[in-house]
Amino acid sequence: MARTGGRNSWIAVPAGILCAAVVASLVWLALPMVPVAVAWVGDTLRSATAPRPEATPAQTPAQTAADGGAIDCRTLYSDDLWNELTWREGSLLNQSMAAPATTATAFADAAAPDVLVTCTWRFDAGGIVTTLSKVDADAATIAEAALAGDGFSCRTADGATVCDRTRGAVREEHTLRDGLWLVSVETTWHPEDYGPRLDRTVWG
Repeated sequence: MARTGGRNSWIAVPAGILCAAVVASLVWLALPMVPVAVAWVGDTLRSATAPRPEATPAQTPAQTAADGGAIDCRTLYSDDLWNELTWREGSLLNQSMAAPATTATAFADAAAPDVLVTCTWRFDAGGIVTTLSKVDADAATIAEAALAGDGFSCRTADGATVCDRTRGAVREEHTLRDGLWLVSVETTWHPEDYGPRLDRTVWG
């Protein structure tokens, strides 16, 4: 056999042995990962063919209250409204079981609310207090007359009685529906559509 011109066997043989040793070393180092790779491939194939469970829709606070579940401030707010409140300058939230901060004390006494949660927001300028309570089913029937007597503007739609009033820097909003009473008192700062946005989150 004719030799390839310019090839030096004294260099080629050691270089070949060295390359074979490097390849053998890499194979030896990779051996412990073989079972892991096989398991990963198997899991990937199984997950691709297995039926995916349907996502369970999250309950609204109204549904949670009807089931006797616990409610906290975070569940009352949509993500966009929550972010708007928490990023307000000087924002500070206190969660409690305090009574509604309404000035309509006669109605509050008549409704005898069972408070589920009270969210008290404080900002550098103003604040907001929102309370969700359980009330008797007949509370909605007396709410319109009682609150209208205190200067609130009331309306009924989609099974809910909604009343609101603005006096100076204070806006007060009430919604009664399905045995729940949601009341908010906003001072100085009034987020756009605060009451309706809360209503949508609470009742869906």
